[in-house]
Amino acid sequence: MKKLALALVCLVSVAFFASCEKPIENPEPTIAFMVADDCISTDAEINAGDIAWFDIKAMANTQTNKLLKSFYFQVYTGDERWDDTLFTDINQASFDYFIGYEFDDAGIYTISATVTDIDGYSAQCQLDLTVVETDTPLFTHTFTWNRHGGAAATGLEEYGLQWTSNGKEDFAKIVPMEGVTMFEFDPEDWDLVNTANEMTELFNLAIEDGSAITLFNKVSAWASHDYDYVIGTIMPDGALNLMHVTKGIVSTFKGTDITISGEAK
Repeated sequence: MKKLALALVCLVSVAFFASCEKPIENPEPTIAFMVADDCISTDAEINAGDIAWFDIKAMANTQTNKLLKSFYFQVYTGDERWDDTLFTDINQASFDYFIGYEFDDAGIYTISATVTDIDGYSAQCQLDLTVVETDTPLFTHTFTWNRHGGAAATGLEEYGLQWTSNGKEDFAKIVPMEGVTMFEFDPEDWDLVNTANEMTELFNLAIEDGSAITLFNKVSAWASHDYDYVIGTIMPDGALNLMHVTKGIVSTFKGTDITISGEAK
């Protein structure tokens, strides 16, 4: 009977100590954007075209010590997915992920990372990255186009133009080179367009209106005048030029010499 009583005491003692062991309230692993040089760790704003760097560290729970099983990295804006990268069968106590992304388009992007351990517990970290358009100011410079007699004109090629001939009624005949699209704009547009985005908007509207021209012939080949014309070109590589034609000087000394000048952006 004494042995039995002792056994019962031991059984009760074991039950008592087992019931006092506290359950782990948060058994999930941990994950976070690390604060490091040039790395983004919280909601931030960058300019379009910049590269954003992220350093993400995931670690097993310090109480359960369960190894990590998978890591899932996402970049998305609305319903559009830019990145879905999944690492499986990690089987490590920690996992580091370092990546740089170039964001060309404006918008709000969500950067998200999720880690899951071998017991199925997960943790997530995410931040919002706002990408804003940068608007580059335009700089104005002067241009000079010259044609002497029947010789080839100079100064137009960089704008995608060529000066093919002169006519008494058609005046100086300026046409776009192959692959170049030419437009004529309202004179007031010259002062309204001062940045790259404003230039792009002006040309986009002209494209939508279908107002491309194949000949600009408003500068006299017979008499000097001041002018107020604005023309523009889209180059084969997409580059935009805006020209403000302000003066035409005609000289007949030793053959007809015509100089067209103005400003360009």
